[in-house]
Amino acid sequence: MMHQFSAVVKVTIFVFVLFLIFPLSTWSKEALPVAEDPEVEKRMLALTVDLRCLVCQNESIADSRAEFSNDIRREIREQIKADKTDKEIVQFLVDRYGDFVLYNPPMKPTTILLWFGPVILFVIGVSSLIVFLRRRRLQIEDVTLSQEQLKEAEALLNENKKGKNV
Repeated sequence: MMHQFSAVVKVTIFVFVLFLIFPLSTWSKEALPVAEDPEVEKRMLALTVDLRCLVCQNESIADSRAEFSNDIRREIREQIKADKTDKEIVQFLVDRYGDFVLYNPPMKPTTILLWFGPVILFVIGVSSLIVFLRRRRLQIEDVTLSQEQLKEAEALLNENKKGKNV
């Protein structure tokens, strides 16, 4: 009887471990390929540091692990191997994805908001705050108490002090 029980426990533990390990195997990804040519890899990394990942938007393509960035890095490697210059590669990406792919987009009419938008929003916010505070100050009125109200308040304070002393 004890022998049968231990076999059931062993099978149960085995199944339990399988259920724990199986999801981990589905999360794993294929290893990233090692650079075939160190010079191509060095040039690709230098280019991708100044390019924005359109999926992450706060990471460079060099730092991002998104599939989009992997595709862009592969495309850049292919263009480097095709003897394209850095300017040609960057222009290809800008033509394909727009100026937003650049961390430092050029100054032109379509990028004015990118350059001056944060400053404009800051100025609008500070101006709105100043106007709000000035209007609020005008709404606040000084309250003057009559002699009778002052005596009443003093009596309440004295009564409160006596209650605390007891």
